[in-house]
Formats: sequence, C-alpha cells, structure tokens
Amino acid sequence: MRILVDRELCEGNARCVRVAPAVFALEDDVDQVRVLIAQPGEELREAVETAVATCPRQALKLED
Repeated sequence: MRILVDRELCEGNARCVRVAPAVFALEDDVDQVRVLIAQPGEELREAVETAVATCPRQALKLED
C-alpha cells in the first residue's frame, strides 16, 4: 500500500491527521498534509483507508 497526495487538491483540513496521526501530519508552513509513512504496513490499513475516505477534497489516494 502506498499513499499519494494531490497537492493541488489538499486544503489542510487535517481530517486524515485526526484519523491516522501515525501516518499523516499537517505542515504548518504550507497548511497541507505531510505523509509520515509513505508505505504503511497492513496494521495501519484500516486507519489509512478511513483517512482517504474522509478527505473532503479527495486529495488522498491509495495504491496497492
């Protein structure tokens, strides 16, 4: 599993950070998400999938 972020769409709403703080952080200087673990393990799949699904701008994608 690999996480992709569309920087054009990301508005820094931080919903992904609230759902999966081990994987996502908010960059203060640009107000956009930063992926802490680009290829998280299966133990984080549920949290990452929830984070992707809750992104209001659909800026996050998963590749398997």
